[in-house]
Amino acid sequence: MDWLVKALLGAGAVILIQVLALSRNYYLAGLVPLFPTFALIAHYLVGTQRSVPELKSTIVFGMASLVPYLAYLVALYLLVDRCRLCTALAGATAAWLITAAGLIGVWNRI
Repeated sequence: MDWLVKALLGAGAVILIQVLALSRNYYLAGLVPLFPTFALIAHYLVGTQRSVPELKSTIVFGMASLVPYLAYLVALYLLVDRCRLCTALAGATAAWLITAAGLIGVWNRI
């Protein structure tokens, strides 16, 4: 049952993004992925299964995870005028992956 609720939350977010993308306020579709649906789940699970210091560490790492997301957005913004959409999305995803790998590497050293 727990997994079903999580799947329904994800599906609900995708449906909301699609509805907003087709609306007059299409730009709001870019805000929906930032709603902390999955962060709420992650923080609840870590908070109920780990210690408070470990939850706080998870929260700080979540803050740092905005850096790869920013790299994705900047790369997509720069690539969307120069490439086809799928190529731009692939390049932006690569920027996210590289930045996320760097973040994980730095995080594991500190």
